[in-house]
Amino acid sequence: MAVKKACESFSKSLIDEVQRWGCMKQTGVSLRYMMEFGSRPTPRNFIISAQFLHKELPIRIARRAIELEALPYGLSEKPAVLKVRDWYLDSFRDLRSFPEIKDANDEKEFTHMIKAIKVRHNNVVPMMALGVQQLKKGINPRIVYEDLDEIHQFLDRFYMSRIGIRMLIGQHVELHNPNPPPHVVGYIHTKMSPVEVARNASEDARSICQREYGSAPNVNIYGDPDFTFPYVPTHLHTMVFELVKNSLRAVQERYMDSDKVAPPVRIIVADGIEDVTIKVSDEGGGIARSGLPKIFTYLYSTARNPLDEHSEISEADAVTMAGYGYGLPISRLYARYFGGDLQIISMEGYGTDAYLHLSRLGDSQEPLP
Repeated sequence: MAVKKACESFSKSLIDEVQRWGCMKQTGVSLRYMMEFGSRPTPRNFIISAQFLHKELPIRIARRAIELEALPYGLSEKPAVLKVRDWYLDSFRDLRSFPEIKDANDEKEFTHMIKAIKVRHNNVVPMMALGVQQLKKGINPRIVYEDLDEIHQFLDRFYMSRIGIRMLIGQHVELHNPNPPPHVVGYIHTKMSPVEVARNASEDARSICQREYGSAPNVNIYGDPDFTFPYVPTHLHTMVFELVKNSLRAVQERYMDSDKVAPPVRIIVADGIEDVTIKVSDEGGGIARSGLPKIFTYLYSTARNPLDEHSEISEADAVTMAGYGYGLPISRLYARYFGGDLQIISMEGYGTDAYLHLSRLGDSQEPLP
């Protein structure tokens, strides 16, 4: 049925072309390469970068469009997933119908187009969440989440690929900024202070907690604020924000009706030779050992699900991540994208420690699902 729908709104020749491009080999890029290449933003380099994206983006997008057609349990037929699939096919068509890039003028037009593609895909995560939600509503409750492993693996690949596509587009677009701040190369900050990013992310998480509960535990940060290394600040902000928000919620809910003062959330930043590790520790009561395997799946959340309250997402809606059960698995993908990882250790009855490992070498290739 999904295939039929695709053919109704998209020509057979386009669908055939998607199949052909989806078989081509993807080319990964390392953080270091992006940084070195982007540090010389000449018109010639802009054209080389645009030519690379002109060939690379359709391959990555085609792979995802093909996968969106073949999901288990009828997920491909869910209205929200069909919408996402249409976005991918539209973007593929835009890229493939764009002529060869030969000069600065072509490059300018191309940059304008991929910027629009990035905006088109802004709501992919909440829209896919809605699709999974639609699936969960109609699925036999006897199917355990472990059986939905195929869907978890697909979403891991899908979101990892999305992080890569958005990084490549964003990096190219940002390099056109005529007055970049010092030490900034596109999306990359060559002298990023993890302590400073952690501080900003914590403040953002506290203000959300304050808004929701009327108060928020303190966050104490330990580490050298002058220590810097090259990384993507928006990625780190996303990950720390998510971890701190989870910790604040756990502490707040545990101490809400208590006359004891809520203990602070602690963040420790350590710089090793290979990794920068950020530990987020709370005393929010922890997670039961039986619940730990579920925290990195896309079908589990301890928070209220915002999609239950309004099951349609308008294009312009700003969507919070709470309640999707998406914060942790997506944060782990961000960490792994540049060769890091995220681990959660919990003591039920006490609290949780999250270890966020970031590779400081910057030479691991993008994972290409």
